[in-house]
Amino acid sequence: MATAEDELLLPRLPELFETSKQLLDEVEVATEPTGSRIIQDKVFKGLDLLKKAAEMLLELDLFSRNEDLEEIASTDLKYLMVPAFQGAFAMKQVNPSKRLDHLQWAREHFLNYLTQCQYYHVAEFELPKTKTNSAENNTADSSMAYPSLVAMASQRQAKIERYKQKKEAEHRLSALKSAVESGQADDERIREYYLLHLRRWIGISLEEIESIDQEIKILRGKDSSKEASTSHSSRQDRPPMKPFVLTRNMAQAKVFGAGYPSLASMTVNDWYEQHQKFGALPDQGIAKKTSEFRTAAQRQDREQEEEDDEQAVHRAREWDDWKDTHPRGYGNRQNMG
Repeated sequence: MATAEDELLLPRLPELFETSKQLLDEVEVATEPTGSRIIQDKVFKGLDLLKKAAEMLLELDLFSRNEDLEEIASTDLKYLMVPAFQGAFAMKQVNPSKRLDHLQWAREHFLNYLTQCQYYHVAEFELPKTKTNSAENNTADSSMAYPSLVAMASQRQAKIERYKQKKEAEHRLSALKSAVESGQADDERIREYYLLHLRRWIGISLEEIESIDQEIKILRGKDSSKEASTSHSSRQDRPPMKPFVLTRNMAQAKVFGAGYPSLASMTVNDWYEQHQKFGALPDQGIAKKTSEFRTAAQRQDREQEEEDDEQAVHRAREWDDWKDTHPRGYGNRQNMG
């Protein structure tokens, strides 16, 4: 009886997978907004079909941990992409109130797909951090303010490699698509076709998980800011406090003063007029002393000139007297004939 039920379920599984894959392709290339009714209907329908396909895979136990990738039939390889398709459809949902739940659900399915691919060694890649691992790493990296430059460079190089592999896979898939869909391809080409699809979706899942983590961080930051704003608004609802004066400071100022020697009792102009009235300005005294010094200096100059004149007259008289007693040529008489 179970064999008969399996035979009834097996034909339906390819139909569910192909229909959901077609819906996903239509959503990806659609020109309508993601929030439009047409796109959202396709998203909900695709999620429903993939849910039934996942339940069938569990009932059929199509993939076992005890077998290798080579032991899986070529036509069954495509069913490994069911979790990736579920994550892709979940990312297309546009309900803002449930956005965080949709992101977490999509991340879980992308991670499930990557875990299966890593177990079967479909490609060489590093699994993203889970929630438990990320929590442990956050405590370990809390002391580091900035990420390592080496880690950033390695992440950038990994992104470049994934992009190159994705483009190569898409180019090869376009060459094999017509032969596989028309049924003219042999088992080797069919296997290569689905393995290329699996590797392409590995790169897509890694990129989606990275963007999901960033968006979750932003959404949680918004929630924390909203909580802070609500708490701040509740504080503002309290009645405002009345202004008050510190009487201790006022009393201290009366006793010890204002903190500097004295306060001004008059302006500079008032002080100048008051001192000018009493003749106590410094410039007034300086002017008087200057005039007295000038007259004393002039008097001294005149006395000096008079003394110089008397001495000059005295010398002139002595010189005249000497010339009278000493005629010209008086002292040179040795060479006279």
